Amino acid sequence: MTTTIFIASPLSPDLVERIRAVDPVRTEVIFEPDLLPRMRFLSDHIGTPAARNAEQQQRWRAGLAKAEVLWDFPANEADGSGGLAFAPNVKWIQGTSAGIGQKVKSLGLQDSHIICTTARGVHGSQSAEFVFLALLMHVKNARHLETAQREHRWAEYCTDELAGKTLAIVGVGHMASCVAALGKAFQMRVIATARRGTAERAHALAIDAFFPSAELHAMLGEADALVITLPHTPETERLIDRRALAALKPGAAFVNIGRGQVVDEKALIEALRSGHIAFAGLDVMEVEPLPASSPLWDMSNVFISPHSSSVVPALHARVVDLFCYNLCCYLDGRLTDMRNVLDKRELY
Repeated sequence: MTTTIFIASPLSPDLVERIRAVDPVRTEVIFEPDLLPRMRFLSDHIGTPAARNAEQQQRWRAGLAKAEVLWDFPANEADGSGGLAFAPNVKWIQGTSAGIGQKVKSLGLQDSHIICTTARGVHGSQSAEFVFLALLMHVKNARHLETAQREHRWAEYCTDELAGKTLAIVGVGHMASCVAALGKAFQMRVIATARRGTAERAHALAIDAFFPSAELHAMLGEADALVITLPHTPETERLIDRRALAALKPGAAFVNIGRGQVVDEKALIEALRSGHIAFAGLDVMEVEPLPASSPLWDMSNVFISPHSSSVVPALHARVVDLFCYNLCCYLDGRLTDMRNVLDKRELY
């Protein structure tokens, strides 16, 4: 039996060939670039919407109809119907994002037999670099330097440092471990909390202190900098609310590389305006793209990234490596060995 794999989002031909090479006998890979969104930049997995003519649309739906495995979730049809409606034989979908839980929920797949695997584990190091870009901008007052240079003004000043500060992380997954490692490299005290975290996990990550989830606010009171790495689930939605933000040490920095829906954005804006939070580095927002009317755009103590902190040239290759491993497991019937299988109840 041949397993048909349908490439449903932008991918470079060399990486498609890497997928084909896994098992050319037992797999057929359908890759038709003219049917896919066009990449806007390296490692873009969304692209500009594909404008398919009638013949292309027929080929697109024919490919979906044959597919047993999907590389990524197919975009909705122009009439609003889900692309999966034309893929009745799909048994496994490999997502290109770590946070596919809400997508799975919106597509009504929570009770389906379809295996969904995430791209968890390929974003950590580069996202952690964004965290420390933001934190260094804050403690070194980079905006002061930018202004002075633009004005040709030699303005000596005193900066702060990260060494000795307390870095609090909400979450103890892969991204959190990368953030913690950099925090220790900067000689910070690193503390963390998570619903399913344990003291043993904290020890393995070389975290100085672990707080049970019930003690979130107590942890926040010790934080000079707070980093959010959580996915968006029913339990994490607006976990960082007005009370949580108020519990932060006054003048703390705030960085979110998880999901925007974890934070009460209105309360965050108020805390930034009052100075209770001195600086925020935001890679994710409650609504994306961030509306042009959002006050966050014009706040001098906010650094905005368009959900791109993890997008590096090697990103697609890393997801393909994960997919190829899972493909070997799938073809051999070793489904329990597959990595990053989404818990469709927990949504992560």
